[in-house]
Amino acid sequence: MSQIGEIFWINGPVVKAKLAKSVQMLEQVEVSASRLVGEVIGLHHDVATIQVYEETSGIQPGEPIYGTGMALSVELGPGLMGNIFDGIQRPLETLEARSGAFIAPGLAVTALDREKKWSFKPLVSAGCVVRGGQALASVSETALIEHLIMVPARDAESTLSWIAPAGEYTVTEPIARIETETGIRELTMVQRWPVRMSRPVDHRLQPSEPLITGQRVIDTLFPIAKGGTATVPGGFGAGKTVLQQALAKWSDADAIIYVGCGERGNEMADVLREFPKLTDPKTGHPLIERTILIANTSNMPVAAREASIYTGITLAEYYRDMGLHVALMADSTSRWAEALREISGRLEEMPAEEGFPAYLPSRLASFYERAGRVGALSGREGSVTVIGAVSPPSADFSEPVTQHTQRFVRVFWALDKTLASARHFPSVNWLNSYSGYVGDVRPWWLRNASTSWEQCRNLMISILQQESELQEIVRLVGPDTLPDSSRFILFVARLIKEAFLQQNAMNPIDAYSTPAKQTAMLELLADIYRRGEEIIAQGAPVGRLEDEVDLWPQVIRLKSTVSNDQITAIMDLNEQIAGQLNHIAEDYDERAN
Repeated sequence: MSQIGEIFWINGPVVKAKLAKSVQMLEQVEVSASRLVGEVIGLHHDVATIQVYEETSGIQPGEPIYGTGMALSVELGPGLMGNIFDGIQRPLETLEARSGAFIAPGLAVTALDREKKWSFKPLVSAGCVVRGGQALASVSETALIEHLIMVPARDAESTLSWIAPAGEYTVTEPIARIETETGIRELTMVQRWPVRMSRPVDHRLQPSEPLITGQRVIDTLFPIAKGGTATVPGGFGAGKTVLQQALAKWSDADAIIYVGCGERGNEMADVLREFPKLTDPKTGHPLIERTILIANTSNMPVAAREASIYTGITLAEYYRDMGLHVALMADSTSRWAEALREISGRLEEMPAEEGFPAYLPSRLASFYERAGRVGALSGREGSVTVIGAVSPPSADFSEPVTQHTQRFVRVFWALDKTLASARHFPSVNWLNSYSGYVGDVRPWWLRNASTSWEQCRNLMISILQQESELQEIVRLVGPDTLPDSSRFILFVARLIKEAFLQQNAMNPIDAYSTPAKQTAMLELLADIYRRGEEIIAQGAPVGRLEDEVDLWPQVIRLKSTVSNDQITAIMDLNEQIAGQLNHIAEDYDERAN
């Protein structure tokens, strides 16, 4: 690695260097004698502007810059899953072992363990024609992830002249040879890929299957499809991080990439403590076996926040190419945007809205557009679902990051501080949120849950909207002035909010609801409304329905008293309520006759 220039200007994480040799835009470089990781973000004649991803304290003009000849890249191969990295893909456990609690400047550590041996199983034989993205072999990375060893994605068609027999190999040992136009090339289990370049796919597919999260307000009212995009905006204390962690714990994705971008260190510490102890509801194995954590907390170098988002999405695309459904949780993109703003300011660029750079929308678009459901080059189908949290100051959804993000995503889960203060979690506001995937996932719900799913869901949304309109009247003149039919809407809306929308992430039964349980609860509430509406239309006062049916507390508690495999208990409760309501209805049938 040769010296390509020397530093003459330093401004926080941004340095400028006088070049003695040529360098490429977006090339990864090493800065100063400490060999800090940096990236070329500007070139003007013989001056390079470099963004440094480590702390620049102590470096001074005149120190050298070294070129690497490659773009800022990540290592791809077995050993990623279950690991925790910083924003530039250095494993934090290895860093701690070498430098203690604080990361030493310029500490170079490979992302993948070079000594660990993996059980290699070839899937093809020598002599066949292979192309970029094709699977050559498999490795059991964890009990939950079967890792495919693939031909580098940018390779053209070539002949496989040799493949290693089944056995134990490290990631750097040759496992195959291919004959290309330029000669014979050896392949290993480790590859590199530039983080700012999306990985190629064979074709893109329309999202059609929902990402089941186990959160009723999301799955039923505002679903997201596998391969979709969503944002979770909310002010401080609204529950963004808890909701993101719940989605990471319980969603039915094959792999989870959790990026803690600029968040508090104690929040990431909670994730590190919890995930190894939690059990995947589908397989019974620890959740950490299908999770990669990228921690770039608020006390780490600010420029690395920008890299951490791209590191996460590149790892997600890599596992997508194996035919896996991957969910990326970015918490939060506001901190990433703040890093862009700080670096832009140090570059003395013209600021746009609220000081953010003018290219903020294009950066957000380039990030979210890497989501999607695809036919991969491996011939398998996979997806990347991106869920990004946004932290608008003072919960102001009109600020630039929220507004621009809303343009590029199809699901908007608006968190409400008022609901959070009332201890209603998840604090997703059902009036301000929306999903553009309802039509895409409707066939799945009708086929796998219930043919009445759409009808019941629309009825629930209608009741909640009517309740919001009626609350305006209640605040002015009180509920007693409303007719019985309107008061019954208020009563059922309260049942919906307390029994269905509210969910306790700390309760072992209520933390996760299967589609079957969600549908059974949805049908129960719809039947209550329909039967009650008929009785009130016959002349019964709403007070009789509220007072003479003694099962309403059980309706509210069933979310935490009835487990996911006891759906018949919900049906039994529905029949009992129907019996008590029919008893009231009989009085008015006799009077009518």
